[in-house]
Formats: sequence, structure tokens, C-alpha cells
Amino acid sequence: MEYRRYSDTIYARFDRGDEIISGIMEICRKEGITSAIFSGIGGCGEAEIQTFIPETGAFETQTLQGMLELISVNGNVITDDDGEYYHHTNAAFSYKEGAKHCMSAGHMKSLTVSYTAEIELRPVIGGEIKRKYDPETGTGFWDFR
Repeated sequence: MEYRRYSDTIYARFDRGDEIISGIMEICRKEGITSAIFSGIGGCGEAEIQTFIPETGAFETQTLQGMLELISVNGNVITDDDGEYYHHTNAAFSYKEGAKHCMSAGHMKSLTVSYTAEIELRPVIGGEIKRKYDPETGTGFWDFR
């Protein structure tokens, strides 16, 4: 992974074998960014997609492998009052199964690059978005202070 800051935006290139979400979190920690949004494109070799099941309060995970064209990845990074980092990431992929073209999308646990991924990371300017835990759903949401 390599990145550069231009004005208020960070542009990151992820290379073969890099895991995108942990890399974004690493950049945020290193740069002192406590809330941000990001988007990008690229190619992945593996993706862990999660689906939240409200009845159980847990995520089910499915792993996709192969040549996954990362059509779009979008997400955010926020911190809680203890400084713990959290992400909420969604992505869409196209891929082939035999002669058939397929798509898959959802909440992402991890994304591993097959050849490259290009991510734009935009820190929140002029404020901060924190994380508020919701005991009813067992997940966290944006907290504007």
C-alpha cells in the first residue's frame, strides 16, 4: 500500500495481497483521522461478505474467491469514546462462473487485492462523527455531537 495526501483528501493504492479495510484503518490511525468516508475501485482475489441477521444479532459470512472486479467500495471510519476504530464498508463485485457473468454485493468484512485497488479517503472536516452503540440491534451508528 502506498498513499499520498493532497489537500484534505488521501489517495491510496493497494497492491496484490493487501487487505483494503485494515489498510484504510491503518492510514486513519497513522494520520490521526477519527472520522472519514471512502470510496474506490479495483480488483480483488478474495472478499468476505457479511449479512447482518437482526433476529440473531449476528453476521453471517460468505467468502468469494477468484477474479473479483471491484465495481465499487464505499464506507466510513469512525471512533468511539475510547478511541477504538470501526468501519462500515459495502462493496459490489462482478465475476465469472464458467461462461456466466455474476454480481455480488454487501457489507464487507475484508477485501484482499488481486492486482490493484484505488481508494479515495476523505476525512471529516470541521467536526467529528463518533460511534454510538445501539443495544437493540447490537450494532453501532453515527453519533453527531
